[in-house]
Amino acid sequence: MHPDFQPAAVELVPGLPEILPLDEALLPGIRARILNKTKPPGSLGYLEDLAEQIALLQGSPELLQLRAPIMLVFAADHGIARNAVSIAPQAVTRQMVLNFLSGGAAINCLCQSSAMRFRVVDAGILEPVRVNSEYLRVQRIAPGTEDFSRAPAMSADQCRAALMAGVRIANDEIDAGAGVLGFGEMGIGNTSSASALLALVAGLPVDDVVGRGTGITDQQYRLKLDLITQGVQRVRGASMDPVSAMTALTEVGGFEVAQITGAMLGAAARNRVILVDGFIVSVAALLAVCINPQARSRMVFAHRSAERAHVMVLELMQARALLDLDLRLGEGTGAALALPLLRAACIFYNEMATFDSAGVTGVEV
Repeated sequence: MHPDFQPAAVELVPGLPEILPLDEALLPGIRARILNKTKPPGSLGYLEDLAEQIALLQGSPELLQLRAPIMLVFAADHGIARNAVSIAPQAVTRQMVLNFLSGGAAINCLCQSSAMRFRVVDAGILEPVRVNSEYLRVQRIAPGTEDFSRAPAMSADQCRAALMAGVRIANDEIDAGAGVLGFGEMGIGNTSSASALLALVAGLPVDDVVGRGTGITDQQYRLKLDLITQGVQRVRGASMDPVSAMTALTEVGGFEVAQITGAMLGAAARNRVILVDGFIVSVAALLAVCINPQARSRMVFAHRSAERAHVMVLELMQARALLDLDLRLGEGTGAALALPLLRAACIFYNEMATFDSAGVTGVEV
């Protein structure tokens, strides 16, 4: 985390898994292996950092493996969306879930291009999807949150239930063999929720964190800004002190964001790569790190979104994004696009010759 960022005290949540520090005693061996590859030191840039990170979290300097990567797209509806803060009506959340299940969305195409398995999670959309599909996981908390500009988005019990549902799906996918868990989201109005969450946990002015999402009009933007301001002021009043992650999630969060947060904590506890998508998923990652700072070392940030507040989240997390493609779709699309770079880091670490094996002499490393 950025040294100037002091999150609010952690609220203990019974049942969340313990996340142990990584064994940094492995670092000298990992770095020596990378340094001895047939290349000038540091010449593969951030790929070398990625290889080091993956080797450290896998606990072995010998062989890196990215087994059975999966993209989990969590979907839920938001009460704030009843105020027309988005270009689309709330019904589109469910329609897009059906599109995911039929294979017609951007994330389906990009997962296919990256050889990544896919699953969509109903975390709490307004109307259930009554489709029998191997790609659908149903763990509904409620049919959407409340309008956080007027009342808490969810109860404390619902927030805890959402976190634990996230932990369960992460454990289930890891038990099935997943070594990389990518995270995406779908929910009309969820940039409003993510902006409010960021303002609260980071102690930031609302004006600094609210963007135009998927491209709203000036009138919609002013309404969005006013409603988020109402919700944030309802929680913190005139104070700019950071609010705890649990309080923020309960007051202004979404069921999909809370489940992603829990799933990241579950994946971190089992030392799996957490592949973070854009603004909304990065806010969930920030919440996970506020709950347990040890989760940060397992995270890889896929891309820098066109949503203006995303750069603030990356700075708070001291994170370097792999890609900058002006993406602003969500769904996990940036994470799916970034997966081949993780594979490249592993392949050079595993297979690139060393100076000794290649018979290259006279080079100082």
